[in-house]
Amino acid sequence: MNREELKKEMIKWRRHFHKNPESAFEEVNTSNYIADLLREMGYEVTTGIGKTGLIADLKVGTSEKIIGLRADMDCIELDEKLETEYKSVNKNRMHACGHDGHMATLLGAAKILAEEKNFDGTVRLVFQPAEEPGKGAKEMVKDGLFTKYHVDEIYGLHNMPGLEEGKIYTKVGSIMGSEDDFVIKIHGKGSHASAPNMSIDPLVIAANIILALQTIVARNVNPTDTAVVSCTELHTDGIRNAIPSNVIIKGDTRSFSKEVQDLLEKRMKEVVKNICIAYGADYEFEYTHEFSPTVNHKEQTEIAIKAAENVLGRENVIANCQPTMISEDFGYFLTKIPGCFVFLGGAKKDKEPVALHNSMYNYNEDILLNGAEFFAEIIRIRLKK
Repeated sequence: MNREELKKEMIKWRRHFHKNPESAFEEVNTSNYIADLLREMGYEVTTGIGKTGLIADLKVGTSEKIIGLRADMDCIELDEKLETEYKSVNKNRMHACGHDGHMATLLGAAKILAEEKNFDGTVRLVFQPAEEPGKGAKEMVKDGLFTKYHVDEIYGLHNMPGLEEGKIYTKVGSIMGSEDDFVIKIHGKGSHASAPNMSIDPLVIAANIILALQTIVARNVNPTDTAVVSCTELHTDGIRNAIPSNVIIKGDTRSFSKEVQDLLEKRMKEVVKNICIAYGADYEFEYTHEFSPTVNHKEQTEIAIKAAENVLGRENVIANCQPTMISEDFGYFLTKIPGCFVFLGGAKKDKEPVALHNSMYNYNEDILLNGAEFFAEIIRIRLKK
């Protein structure tokens, strides 16, 4: 199949996924569709890894080396507003993050590798469920990915509609942040609004906590490190003329290292505890680790850069890009084995980019082949005959 025919096939796959989105751990039809395509290409497919995830192997030659390539499968829970012939048919389900394009990209690479077979070893395709909530990578690892199904190293990509079309961006080290979620429950004493002296006002306490949390990054985190603490929700059980008894603060933190994650959790708990004690209120503090930071390994990043330069040209590869504080479930894989994650730019020069997770988002199909060629080139390099 020539590249123009392959591109048409990839667009067909992408639009099928876009029209039939499934969210986290719902990806049954998506997984079955992918499995059927890969079996037709000659891959040995194993389903049900991480609930709805799957892996597919193609072994050529005698080398025992196994290289993993990963794509995420789930959509987000959002009603699509963009009118196209392939608009989502599932209510409150939309591929607004581009996982439809990621799956088509990996299938395109699979097709190239199956037809050319110009490598020695095993390519292991990893189609991961539930990336959006940060649950799928852990479920796949729990089911034996990297142990029962050994992988030497792994590579992944994510489209970025705000970066220049067709260019690949990556860097050694931290490229995407962690996400830790927190819930702070303040239990005070309610009162009529006309008698604040009868209350232990949890709303005033919450205001003090929210302001104090902002000092943790400024006064506790090393200035050469990066961290974000964001309070994003505030709930009370009060009414207009009554001081509430309870207030809940929700939010998340972002950072690039476990040390900073641990520092944020420790200092946040201390701040909440001591402010509540000072005002005479009780509290509950919950802090959960949702996403690991995505930290690229040096050797694998150098390979990814070389592969990108080979297929796109050196001028289209940014080898030391700016990291971002958004999170990616792929980061958990990189805590287990070496690998590299890259961004694939999708911004057209003549169009205002639409952000990810927007109901009007649409994947730039002109970058599908770029991603497929990049993945295939990694295999050619790492499993060189």
